[in-house]
Amino acid sequence: MGYINKKAMWSLEGHTSLVSSAVFSPNGKLVASASWDKTVRLWDTSTQKQCGFLEGHTGDVNSAVFSSDGKLVVSTSKDNTVRLWDTSTGNQCGVLEGHTGIVNSAVFSPDGKLVASASEDKMVRLWDTATGKQCEVLEGHAGIVNSAVFSSDGKLVASVSEDKTVRLWDTATGKQCGVLEGHTWDVNSAVFSPDGKLVASASNDNTVRLWDTATGKQCGVLEGHTSAVNSAVFSPDGKLVASASLDKTVRLWDTTKKTTIDIIETHDSIEIMKFSSDGTYLHTNNGILRLGSSLRGGGNREPAHTLTHSLYVTDQWITCNMKKLLWLPVDYRLSCAAINDTANLIVIGSGCGRVIFISIDFTALPTAYLQPPTVIASKGFLGYKSHCWLLMN
Repeated sequence: MGYINKKAMWSLEGHTSLVSSAVFSPNGKLVASASWDKTVRLWDTSTQKQCGFLEGHTGDVNSAVFSSDGKLVVSTSKDNTVRLWDTSTGNQCGVLEGHTGIVNSAVFSPDGKLVASASEDKMVRLWDTATGKQCEVLEGHAGIVNSAVFSSDGKLVASVSEDKTVRLWDTATGKQCGVLEGHTWDVNSAVFSPDGKLVASASNDNTVRLWDTATGKQCGVLEGHTSAVNSAVFSPDGKLVASASLDKTVRLWDTTKKTTIDIIETHDSIEIMKFSSDGTYLHTNNGILRLGSSLRGGGNREPAHTLTHSLYVTDQWITCNMKKLLWLPVDYRLSCAAINDTANLIVIGSGCGRVIFISIDFTALPTAYLQPPTVIASKGFLGYKSHCWLLMN
């Protein structure tokens, strides 16, 4: 298997417990991994060596996220704190204390000046990244807050909760400016459309709902999933929504007609997604899903590069263009994954604490793997015909 040279596979030890998340920095030079061993670690993707040991949390670390300029990492933990870290030094530059329950997630504002954290204490808190001080407490939810997200201009935050609601908040004043009611079960995530006029929310009630941010009114119910919906995301032009569900499918929806236009079987459930900037494929927490040319929602921007191969990690396999490529032994199976498509680099976090880097040489792959998935028409939507080859015993 010359396309996966042993010199291009590294199993890095450092974490001593499950790796809960792994994410590339915006420039792809670093990976941040968060673990239940109470630490965050930074890894240099060019040397495959640990370059930062971010120690300070006293409970399991749930997530780590880079700021848009890559200079900061924010981490959340079961110790009820949010922490800020300087990626150049590895030093802790802020302990954001105030939550009285586990912090489920945190996200930077587009300009990096604020962090919004969502907690089991039913609160969202806004923090100043320069000072580490709390700016606002967004209080109103009657249940655990699962996540929060900023609008593209940073003026609004949408938060979602186990109280079945989505709430909108003004970041300048901290005032609630919308209670979006309609879901019949916990809401897992929400996202703003690129122009900020819509919010899409994903729920355990098996639906995605669209909301008008100006009026707070529901303007669409996207039904079709047969299990809880983990996440939803808008295409760059706002014409499509992609949703990922525990039913092990990703659905693409027309936001105008409120209809399904494609169903992609993923063989496992996806929790996190975003469209590429040109709308030609989906980044997910398990890899990359390429979209057919008729389904792309990229608007007028030219792609920064051409995606020729679609890498994806399932429970037991790394696949290329939906064809089985590399079988993963038990100790290498993912608890989380991240893929840098420009560098053809896969990072897998495992349950035992390993962080595995795998570099794929596409020039050495058999021809069969370089062909895109076969598109077939079925029941009014587009599907993908499956091809599999066993390459490892």
